Amino acid sequence: MLIGVIADDFTGAGDIAVTLAKGLTGEGGLNTTQYTGIPTTPAEAEVEAGVVALKSRSLPAAEAVAQSLAACRWLLDQGCEQIVFKYCSTFDSTESGNIGPVTDALAALLAAKSVVMCPAFPALGRTVYQGHLFVHDRLLNESGMAHHPLTPMRDADLRRVLQKQSASRVAHIPWQTVVQGSQALQQVIEAQPERTLLIVDAISEHDLITIGRASQGAKLITGGSGIALALPHNFIAQGRARGKQAQAPTIDGPEAILVGSCSGATRAQIAEHGKTHPVMMIEVSDVLSGKTGPEQLVAFITEHQGRAPLVYSSGDPEAVKSIQQQYGREQVAAALDRLFGQTAQRLVAGGTRRIVVGGGETSGAVVSALGLGALTIGAEIETGVPLMVSRGARPVALALKSGNFGSKDFFAKAVAALQGGRHA
Repeated sequence: MLIGVIADDFTGAGDIAVTLAKGLTGEGGLNTTQYTGIPTTPAEAEVEAGVVALKSRSLPAAEAVAQSLAACRWLLDQGCEQIVFKYCSTFDSTESGNIGPVTDALAALLAAKSVVMCPAFPALGRTVYQGHLFVHDRLLNESGMAHHPLTPMRDADLRRVLQKQSASRVAHIPWQTVVQGSQALQQVIEAQPERTLLIVDAISEHDLITIGRASQGAKLITGGSGIALALPHNFIAQGRARGKQAQAPTIDGPEAILVGSCSGATRAQIAEHGKTHPVMMIEVSDVLSGKTGPEQLVAFITEHQGRAPLVYSSGDPEAVKSIQQQYGREQVAAALDRLFGQTAQRLVAGGTRRIVVGGGETSGAVVSALGLGALTIGAEIETGVPLMVSRGARPVALALKSGNFGSKDFFAKAVAALQGGRHA
């Protein structure tokens, strides 16, 4: 294994996994496998990039650090020469959040002198300029992320956000340096004082490719999935990897869509899906009271099998906030995770073979409950969302979508992609 990735949620893990599997256009990527949690056995010999998916984004910092270090040690045991810490392209992390502490801990373990940090994902409108994170033409804190129920982002200046979390020195490399090319950028990175976290500007994929090439030989880099665009190239150019196209089998069989995100994009996708497909809304209060459980969700999905049925707990941010204030954020999150996890278990036991999940937390709950282990990374369904297939005698095909990802008709498109393109 050449590259090891530690991802702080399951949808982000799939996002960077497909980036590594694709590589640069015309060149191909690495043989990539995603692991649901920290494996307990060695990786297969042919795996060139391993992505360990954790559910650590919203954990207390100490727990996130412990899990990330354990994942890093496993990846190092597999021979990884470069570690990537992958977090969200909107830098989801409160002042007491995990990005700084996890990066500090990984840098110490790896004896990394300086660490590139760049969450930019221009294909989805996330760019970093003058150290500030933008979502399209809005500063991060003006994009709606200030109202996120778990990780409200109220400051677009990543230097300030990071310095409140980290014990390391935080510095900034401006876009004007990045555009001078990878060699000049590498020299600036290597000239930094010991233990420096570097917020690096990027406003295009070309910038991310420059950053990736400049990171050749770096023990640790961090960012969104775009940071990995050129990392396979570095090993292919050295003749240490041949480059390949991501492939995974499509799966026939019953389908289900489980959604637990409250993002604006996801709400619009649910509304679009509901125009032509059966949709069931879950009242969180009914879940907490025991009125609604996995049996109701399974019954609805089974009744509408073949029509891409969707069940969701997604609501507007104000409604979610009200429920959290009434019952407690942790209790609400735990109840929904348990509901979706148990629903997925019953569906798969009953023969469901295609599952599309919306929302990072929900994806983590579903994949953890299913205990699928290693996932083969296939083609990209839409930007940042790959087809993934579990191994074994009865494989399950998955698409895990982050809340803000995907076109309006994403859910129908994903169900079809898992089966090879036949729309329900």
